[in-house]
Amino acid sequence: MNIRSLLPWPGLVLAALMVLYPSAQASPAAFPTNLFGYQQTLQSDTAIFGQWVQALERHILIDVPEGDCSSAKLDRCHLRNWLTFLESLKHLPRDKQLEAVNRYANNKPYVLDIDNYGIEDYWAVPKEFLYNNGDCEDYAITKMFSLLWLGFDQDSLRIVVLQDTNLRIPHAVLAVADHDDILILDNQTSEVISHRKIVHYAPVYSINESHWWIHLSN
Repeated sequence: MNIRSLLPWPGLVLAALMVLYPSAQASPAAFPTNLFGYQQTLQSDTAIFGQWVQALERHILIDVPEGDCSSAKLDRCHLRNWLTFLESLKHLPRDKQLEAVNRYANNKPYVLDIDNYGIEDYWAVPKEFLYNNGDCEDYAITKMFSLLWLGFDQDSLRIVVLQDTNLRIPHAVLAVADHDDILILDNQTSEVISHRKIVHYAPVYSINESHWWIHLSN
């Protein structure tokens, strides 16, 4: 997984996201500081994460529930089932929403970026993921946007890029702050698990729409 890029962070993206999710707050303080037992350091510049910036741009441009469902091409219509599913969760308590969002995304087949897009690393937005399937960060991105749509605070959500020390591979999950705990939504399990119960993940960095953090062992 290589998510570095030199593309700058477009101010338009931030402005548009504020329109899409007006209840989101700007403070990064809502998230516990001990993800997987590691220390974190807030970083000031998200511009180096070009794949993430591009994903945010595409989310604004193409994740719109309109289009021709009969088209064989990737089309806006393919979001309808996803949005209908999210609408069905609005009445549920928070823990049930997390479980349902995790299961919904995890039902999609795992496909490597090289097979989907012909490149080693590509951060897909929900429409791309729901149409093409995807790999670990694509599951995490769709889960993040699902929870944002359901009204979760953006500062309670982070995509975490980490090292799986059992499999010795890079991996990505969605982390959700829950009071003093952090819940992990992982495409490798159908359960939503506290980060305290996972000992084989070593976080490298985490990121949300406006901040990112480096994680170092204590």
